[in-house]
Amino acid sequence: MILAGDIGGTKTLLALFEGDICVAKHRFESANYATFHELLTDFLALIPTVKIDTVCLGVAGAIVNGDCETTNLPWRLTCLEIAKQLNAQKVSLLNDLEAAAWGVLSLPESDFVALNPNAKTQRGNCAVLAAGTGLGEAIIFHNGKQHFVIANEGGHCDFAPTDAQQIELLSFMHARYPDHVSYERLVSGVGIVAIYDFLKQSGDYALSTELETRLQIADDSAAIISAAAIAKSDELGVATLQLFAKIYGAEAGNLALKCLPYGGVYLAGGIAAKCLPALQEGAFLEGFLAKGRFQHTLEKIAVNVCTQPEVGLLGALYFAQNEKYADG
Repeated sequence: MILAGDIGGTKTLLALFEGDICVAKHRFESANYATFHELLTDFLALIPTVKIDTVCLGVAGAIVNGDCETTNLPWRLTCLEIAKQLNAQKVSLLNDLEAAAWGVLSLPESDFVALNPNAKTQRGNCAVLAAGTGLGEAIIFHNGKQHFVIANEGGHCDFAPTDAQQIELLSFMHARYPDHVSYERLVSGVGIVAIYDFLKQSGDYALSTELETRLQIADDSAAIISAAAIAKSDELGVATLQLFAKIYGAEAGNLALKCLPYGGVYLAGGIAAKCLPALQEGAFLEGFLAKGRFQHTLEKIAVNVCTQPEVGLLGALYFAQNEKYADG
């Protein structure tokens, strides 16, 4: 049996597989648990008593010496402790975007929607970005024969404004985060809310009393703003998602310049799929291509939105089934 998982700051998805068949799958609210050990205990109580031989978990955080301290949770995960709790022989922790990247490589074309219709996917490197609770990034290196996934924390790089409005946005965000304004602060769920607040205080947009009332009691303000924008029912919401898409595109272009992903740029994570209509309207591609002398280079690179919500989980499964594990 293989236990695969996708561990994020908002949710944790664990599934038990026998071959390619999912035997059991459960979703947990990550913030409800002080440790992963406690969550795993609850999962084990929900599944049949079986022998778990292999474990592979995608985790939102940097993997150092095989272990992980999560970025947006107070958890520390170690292969040794997980192996002991499950009596498993093989345990591997992957950065969540590393897992998503393996998932991207394993999915059919039907799970993707193209944003750059003039480009064609070729053989070569790939780039993966995923906006959700945070902003994850990964590079897929291709040596001509096979793929290697390189995890990174590029989402925490400095936000670089590209026009006068974004310069004002940087000043607005700097007041909130005086030590460091990263792309993750804007290209994420909390980023959508921050952009909404920024545009709201400008006074340039009509406010919806209904939307403002809903936001005051909402558990997920980003989802409400995004839904209003997709429905075109709120002027401020539409402007928020347009600016979000442009900044997302700019950072995707930054990553593309750093690895020249002629094999394609892939957008995973929940936000891209849910906000697909907004990403298709042009602001994302505008930000992606606005690279001066290298615009022509990026015009040749395919950009695809992954619509498979469990890409990280499936990537962890794919890795477990196909990759060699280090001892211990």
